Amino acid sequence: MTAWMVRTGHGPAHPNSGRRGTAGREDDAMSRGRGASRAPGLLAGAAALLTLACGVGVAHGADGGASDVPGAHGAHGVPAAGGPAQVPGGGGDPSRTDDVAAAGGSSWMRAAGVFSPPGSFVPSDALTYDTRLVPAGARIEVTQFADPSGTRVGARLRGLVPGRAYGMHVHTSPCGADPAAAGPHYQHRPAATADPVNEVWLDFRTDEEGDGRAEALHGWGFREGGARSVIIHDRQGGAGERAACFTVPFGPHGQD
Repeated sequence: MTAWMVRTGHGPAHPNSGRRGTAGREDDAMSRGRGASRAPGLLAGAAALLTLACGVGVAHGADGGASDVPGAHGAHGVPAAGGPAQVPGGGGDPSRTDDVAAAGGSSWMRAAGVFSPPGSFVPSDALTYDTRLVPAGARIEVTQFADPSGTRVGARLRGLVPGRAYGMHVHTSPCGADPAAAGPHYQHRPAATADPVNEVWLDFRTDEEGDGRAEALHGWGFREGGARSVIIHDRQGGAGERAACFTVPFGPHGQD
């Protein structure tokens, strides 16, 4: 059985309460744009299908153990029922690659893109509004694994400012030329305040090469069409200026 170990923080909302992943080197390189080989994406999709067929175990909690958050889950298996599917993404963005796999009520999604400013000659679903913080040509990859008991969202980024802290959250609408187009944070339950338990926070700090990563795990899933993008903010916590945006095809799991 393949196991994904996920660490995530839960607790009252405060500027530093979001889950922050530790930046690090990755052996499996992210997609390199239109001219890049599709092999990494195909291999990732094949791995996802194999994982879905064989079962996935997820353990989580502040100390790597089981979480005490209501509705959260410990190790769980994924049945191999149902047929897998893989579809390309793109939407007119030649720099973008998407992979999707589904089996037995579980699903896996990967979306990768290259940032460019709004109005660039080559269109992109990854938009940078502040090239000092998110340079044109920086790369992002977002993954989602979902089943009826929870959702795991991961992010990897390359080419940002070295040694800097960034905030990042899932938002409700696709990206647009106006940073406000992505709408507010996605919330599992409507609330007046930002909260990493009720929202998907992916705060991170880059390493000396400008690479970063983050993960978040929740015992609930996205509503159909309710989560459509991730926004990179200029600081960590529940708010901050919008430095960049990436449109992501997040999907729901089963019934809450």
